Amino acid sequence: MLTKKQLELLTFIHERVQSEGVSPSFDEMKLALNLRSKSGIHRLITALEERGFIRRLAHRARAIEILRLPEALGRPAATGFAPRVIEGNRNENSQAANIEPVTINAVELPMMGRIAAGVPIEAISEISHNVAVPGSMLSASGNHFALEVKGDSMIDVGINDGDVVVIRETATADNGDIVVALVDEEEATLKRFMRRGNAIALEAANPDYETRVYAEDKVRIQGRLVGLIRSY
Repeated sequence: MLTKKQLELLTFIHERVQSEGVSPSFDEMKLALNLRSKSGIHRLITALEERGFIRRLAHRARAIEILRLPEALGRPAATGFAPRVIEGNRNENSQAANIEPVTINAVELPMMGRIAAGVPIEAISEISHNVAVPGSMLSASGNHFALEVKGDSMIDVGINDGDVVVIRETATADNGDIVVALVDEEEATLKRFMRRGNAIALEAANPDYETRVYAEDKVRIQGRLVGLIRSY
């Protein structure tokens, strides 16, 4: 049986993973639960892990896997798209092995090369090969493609070097979306999109990287993150 705070935290993590594909940061958890320090979050996380509701993935920033949910949270979501994170090389002897297997309908997507999660690299221009991704990651409409992540500028949202991101093609984005942005028609980068008046800020999720601000006509959105395939 979970305490009220443990249930609140598990609900918050579950909803964030369903909506964004990555777990929230400890700071976001602290704010959501109205706690004064992150030490309280650490205790709640430990309690949820000991009770078999979650698993923390070693050496991964913001990587929490939900193993099971209380009956109150186990119902399917009412509406909307729920991106998933697919873990690579999972240990079959882990607690997650007790979960009933789910049949996944795979869809072949073009792998368009690498995308910089760091300093921008050359623009995406050609298909290198196809990659199979779960159909549940894809929106009902629109074209999708995959990219291999190069760099560590987005590690605080759980996007690591070598991961594969699933992108839905779009030319527009809302503040806070993680997007593939083409800068000066030359360099492509994966960053969080923020509009600042007539300028566009491309924000990293790693304090070692500065936010880059460009004139609106210097940035062209090529797609929005909808899924993540994690590699080890």
